[in-house]
Amino acid sequence: MHGMGETAGEACPFEFNFDEKTFKAGDTVSYRVGGSLEGFPFVGTLVEVHDDFVIIAGDPTEPDKHYRGTRESRPLVDFAEI
Repeated sequence: MHGMGETAGEACPFEFNFDEKTFKAGDTVSYRVGGSLEGFPFVGTLVEVHDDFVIIAGDPTEPDKHYRGTRESRPLVDFAEI
């Protein structure tokens, strides 16, 4: 994810795990949200990893707020949860 900073060629400050097979609690992930927020990237930390879904802490200002997402390389969170 190069070019996300203000300086040309600046690297993204996050290191993401995009391999859903190796997801573990504490990993930083890029997740998506459906609905009107579709297409925007979000950053979160995995809190729980289950066989078919993950729980993501996605808002540092609300550390107790968690979102349920699909277990795929970039989890999808339902807009209704946001």
